[in-house]
Amino acid sequence: MGIKERRTKIIAALFFISDLTLAPVDFNTDIQKIFDISLNPKTRSTLQNLVQEGLLQDHSGGDPEMQAYSLTDKGFAELTLEFPFCRFIRSPWDGKWRILSYEIPEKKREIRDRLRREVSGWGLGPWHRSFWITPHPIIPDLRALVADKEEEAYIQAFEADHVFGDRSVLIEKVWAIGELEKKYRALFKGWHDTLAAGIDREQKMQRVIGEYVEVLRVDPGLPPQLLGSNWIGYEGFKIYKEIRTILMSSQQTQQAGQ
Repeated sequence: MGIKERRTKIIAALFFISDLTLAPVDFNTDIQKIFDISLNPKTRSTLQNLVQEGLLQDHSGGDPEMQAYSLTDKGFAELTLEFPFCRFIRSPWDGKWRILSYEIPEKKREIRDRLRREVSGWGLGPWHRSFWITPHPIIPDLRALVADKEEEAYIQAFEADHVFGDRSVLIEKVWAIGELEKKYRALFKGWHDTLAAGIDREQKMQRVIGEYVEVLRVDPGLPPQLLGSNWIGYEGFKIYKEIRTILMSSQQTQQAGQ
């Protein structure tokens, strides 16, 4: 599904099955197959750690044969750093912009590259050289990320209001929304082909989510106030939920008949 890190895969699985309700999810064999998760000792240890950190809630009730968990609000917040699109479909935007500025010397390139990698999924976009901008409330996460590290000395962060200028021009310049729309249209075609493929429903669901993840990786998750409520990304989420309902309900019906 395009996610290799076990911790992120678990958190993503809980969201993609329950979405905005953050309802409990049973890691049954179907879910394990869809998300390529094996309930081996490493996975069980990761689940326990996520519960201890307050990112998951355990609904197993002490039953060793059951593995049911839900995302907490803290867990959802961590998800939004990996997939910023998820934030504003659940929470309103406060109207503030966050600006990150860094001037890291070329001789310390490894520090600059590390910072870029670590914040690359936070919905930040390059405004000008060494200036990045986002509507996401990432300042606390940024402060925690660089605290007591060498790069802290080279970073400035701001929160601001947009006072003047064409925001649509800014958005296209920073995030290339036009290209992102093309990716969503290609995604819809891919979903159509996947649903028509002669494979079982678990495989179809696995492909649908895998294809979705690839697009969400590059979606900065801008709020409806900036893109409009009819933007194609929001339509994509509705379509995904419809596909999930069809495929997952069909699985449950098949299981009930066995």
